[in-house]
Amino acid sequence: MDHERAFPEPDDDDIEPAPAAAVVVGHDGSAEADHALETALEVASGLGAPLTVVRAWSMVTAPRPAGWTFGYVPSADEFAGAVLAELESDAEPLVSRFPDVTVSHRAHHAGPARALIESSRDVRMLVVGSRGLGGFRGMVLGSTSDKCVRYAHCPVLVTRLPG
Repeated sequence: MDHERAFPEPDDDDIEPAPAAAVVVGHDGSAEADHALETALEVASGLGAPLTVVRAWSMVTAPRPAGWTFGYVPSADEFAGAVLAELESDAEPLVSRFPDVTVSHRAHHAGPARALIESSRDVRMLVVGSRGLGGFRGMVLGSTSDKCVRYAHCPVLVTRLPG
């Protein structure tokens, strides 16, 4: 794989693959991501597999850490904690509907394609939405889902919002 073409984003985080036999889903907070999460929960439930929910982040996209005050510069660990807390909160309404699925959450300081592709080693399936928070509405696939389809280490299911 041509690493620079596939991952033009910063390479700041060592990304550990999700547990073997898990289903992995990307979640960026969008409606598309909620639909992908719901689909991944249904697949994981049907397979009796654990689910790993992954969110990529950057300093631009990270929420302010709890306790932030004007003039204070949080550490990268504080930003990572804030991203993880936001991910868990965003996912909880759907996750709570599937008590039979063991769910873990991961936040990676990396580009979304790299975070998902590196997480996909040895897993059963990667689930992504067709488009997330960026890009053009008319595109069939967003850049992240396109890269995942091309470079993931497992089968990829691309979901699309009905309508």
